[in-house]
Amino acid sequence: MASLSQNVIARRSGAFTGRKGLLDKYFYFFMSLAFAVLVVWGFSHTINDVLFHPAVPRPFLLWIHGAAFSGWVVFFIAQSSLVRIHKVSWHRFMGWFGAGLATVMVALGITIAIIMARFDTAVLHQTDAYAFVAVPFYDMIAFGASVALAICWRKKPELHRRLLFIATCSLMDAAIGRFPFFYNNNLFFAGLDLLIVLGATRDLLVDRRVHKVYLYALPALIAGQSLATYAWRINPPWWHAITQAILG
Repeated sequence: MASLSQNVIARRSGAFTGRKGLLDKYFYFFMSLAFAVLVVWGFSHTINDVLFHPAVPRPFLLWIHGAAFSGWVVFFIAQSSLVRIHKVSWHRFMGWFGAGLATVMVALGITIAIIMARFDTAVLHQTDAYAFVAVPFYDMIAFGASVALAICWRKKPELHRRLLFIATCSLMDAAIGRFPFFYNNNLFFAGLDLLIVLGATRDLLVDRRVHKVYLYALPALIAGQSLATYAWRINPPWWHAITQAILG
C-alpha cells in the first residue's frame, strides 16, 4: 500500500515537473510567438486604411517605422530560438545587432510620433494629436530603458532575459490599442501589463517566487503609464506647453 501511494505521488510530481520544465524552457519562446500573433492581429484592424490603401497618404517614414518595429519582434523570436537550440555564441553575436536596432527604434519612435502628431493635426484635423504624443514618448522611454539595462546586465541571464521580455511587452500597446475596446477605454496599457504579469506568473510557478526585476519594474511602468494617460486624456497646462514647444 505504501508503495502504491509513493507511485501515485511520484506520478503527480513528475507531471508537475513536466509542466514546470515546459514553462522553464519554452516560456520566452512561446511568448515571442504570441507577440507576433498579437502584432499581426492588432494591426490587421488598421493597416489597410492607414498604409496600404489610405484615403490620405501617410508620410513614407511610417513604413520605415513599421518595418523596424516588426523587425524587433522577429529579432526577439530569433533570439529566443537560439537560446532554445543552445546557440549561445550566435545569440550573443545577434545581440549587438539588437542593440543597434533598439537605438534606431527609439530615435525613430520619437521622430515618427512628432511627424504623425503634426500630420494628424494639420491634415486629418484631429484635436488631441499633440496630447497623444505622451503615449509614444513614454513607450520609447520604457523600451529604451529596459533594453539599456538588459545590455548592461547581458552577462546575468536571469536579469537580461526578463528585461528584454519587458522591453518587448512595452511595445505591445501599439498592437493592443488597435482594438477599439481597449483604446476607447484606456485599457491598452492594462493589456500590456497583463503580458508582463504572465512573466511574473511563470517565475512563481517555476521558481516559487517572483523575480525582483518584475517587483521593481512593474510598479515603475504602471506609474509611467498612468502619467502618460493623464497627459493624453487631460492635457494639463504643463503638458500642453511642452507639446507646443516640441511640435510648434
